Amino acid sequence: MSVRLLRARDIAEFQELAAVFARELAAGDVVALEGGLGSGKTAFVAAAARALGSEAAVTSPTFTFWHRYGGSPALEHIDLYRIEDAGEATELGLEEAFSADAIVFVEWPGRLPGFVPPGAIRIRITGSGTEPREISIEPGTDRAGSR
Repeated sequence: MSVRLLRARDIAEFQELAAVFARELAAGDVVALEGGLGSGKTAFVAAAARALGSEAAVTSPTFTFWHRYGGSPALEHIDLYRIEDAGEATELGLEEAFSADAIVFVEWPGRLPGFVPPGAIRIRITGSGTEPREISIEPGTDRAGSR
């Protein structure tokens, strides 16, 4: 399993990389998105959703915790930034996203270690604002790594 490092010079290139990445995903894939505030995690999910056929306006689920978007397959979008512990995630029913026949994106996975399945694809985004972005992609399973 090797880590791929990609660079995007601007937001358009960043969105295109996210779209190309999304077209390689399949129902059941889980993507853990890491990066600082303003790094583009939600923008990445928005570009992925469009590439999967969703016409929904993708917004950050920071305050709602979980959004579901149409497309083929559907896309689940979870944000753990405000989650305090595993009990809160269970109380909110967030683990139900993983039982769906969908692609699941999880922002801030480090806030709740063990929540994201071990086979998740890990993406780390660095840069913010108008800066170029670096995107490292680490496949979490043999299936994801072969694509």
